[in-house]
Amino acid sequence: MQDSSLSSYSPKPADFIPLTKQLDKHGISRPSLSYWQDAWIRLKKNKRAISSLYLIIGLLAFTLIGPLLWSINPNLQDLDAISQGPSFSKQALIVETPANWGGVTIDNFPSQPSPNFSGLLSSTEQIEIVGQATTQYVRLSWQPVEGASAYLIYRNDHIPESPEDLGLPLGQTLAGNQVSFEDRLQLNAQAYYYTIIATDGFNEASTFTTQQVDLTLAISARQADLRNIDVEVGATVSLPGHPFGTDYLGRDMLARTMYGARVSLFIGIIAPFIFVLFGTLYGGLAGYLGGSMDNYMMRVADFVIALPFLLFMILFKVSFGIGPGENGIIPMMLALILLAWPGTARVVRGQVLLIREADYIQAARLLGANTFYLLYRHIIPNAMGPILVTLTFAVPMAIFTEAFLSFIGMGVAPPTASWGSMSNQGIRNMLSSPHELFFPALFISITVLAFNLLGDGLRDALDTRMRGNE
Repeated sequence: MQDSSLSSYSPKPADFIPLTKQLDKHGISRPSLSYWQDAWIRLKKNKRAISSLYLIIGLLAFTLIGPLLWSINPNLQDLDAISQGPSFSKQALIVETPANWGGVTIDNFPSQPSPNFSGLLSSTEQIEIVGQATTQYVRLSWQPVEGASAYLIYRNDHIPESPEDLGLPLGQTLAGNQVSFEDRLQLNAQAYYYTIIATDGFNEASTFTTQQVDLTLAISARQADLRNIDVEVGATVSLPGHPFGTDYLGRDMLARTMYGARVSLFIGIIAPFIFVLFGTLYGGLAGYLGGSMDNYMMRVADFVIALPFLLFMILFKVSFGIGPGENGIIPMMLALILLAWPGTARVVRGQVLLIREADYIQAARLLGANTFYLLYRHIIPNAMGPILVTLTFAVPMAIFTEAFLSFIGMGVAPPTASWGSMSNQGIRNMLSSPHELFFPALFISITVLAFNLLGDGLRDALDTRMRGNE
């Protein structure tokens, strides 16, 4: 019998309030994440890896965007700014293009001492500056000394304190009546101290005379035309600075470092991408097929590993007809691609051997999937973690290989800029101009270190076994 109290009940709005889901301590505390989302979260916790990633992005921007902002021709030679250190924008005077200077010769003065000359007693008393002393040239003249057969000229950047502290020997005159000298040797806008010593051909004077000369920064009219500066002689113009200095030919080091990064990173990224891709396909196929085919394919990889890289690099250069002093970029990339893939093949083969017996692989095989579909759709994507780690470690290896081969003269040859060839040129002037070696070597070190740290971070982030250690 139906209860009349239940049939007369009318529902109220409060009866339809939804219940909130209460999660206990065993409930879900965060949404589920995919494998790559979880790897990215764990990679962001690695400060060294993230800093390296930002540094690599900055290097790519330096390489691709830098030349658009710093539009100086990396091959433009400025012979007025040879091996200069880092500098900023400065003002320069436009002067006439230097011509041959006949100098000052005293006709009524003997060019050689008389046979009965008893010896020099002193050097010249005064040195005069002829014209304006600029970084184009410095012209000096002085009073003759009785009994002199020649005059020795020295230059220093500080006041000489003794005859052993005269500085750089610039040369000597050819006769005692030639009382002038012109200096054009790598002049900078600074104060120099010129010293003149008379000599009779056997002995030098017991005293010496020093003159301070303050040089004005200047460029010749010819150099102004090459720079597309349309001003008259005597005007002052603003010259761009050289934040990284200039090399031994007066070329801007910052521009050459930017363009050199293109060559180094091109070889360091394109070649590893190709041989890692080939090694991935080769190792994946060997691991999936297994059995005797796997054994045969890996013996081929072992044979390739045993081949000497440097020897094949030389053979490829000879085969391409590339002689000494010529670029060997193509033989270098060919040697890297043909000889560096077995390492990747071994890593991928090991991963495929673990993956191919998984249940989802067996299910796909029962549904009729062929070998290449299984490799492309299932096996290779699930082995992508070790492949990415291998690629990040292969890039610094290729960059260092290019730098080493260019350094010993077998890779990129001048005037083409690369970090290795720039280091090869810079080591020759390491003591006098250390910036020519410092900057390319610094970029090589930073790039190799950044890719290695990023590879370590990716290896930890993509390894699911590392979750239990967090």
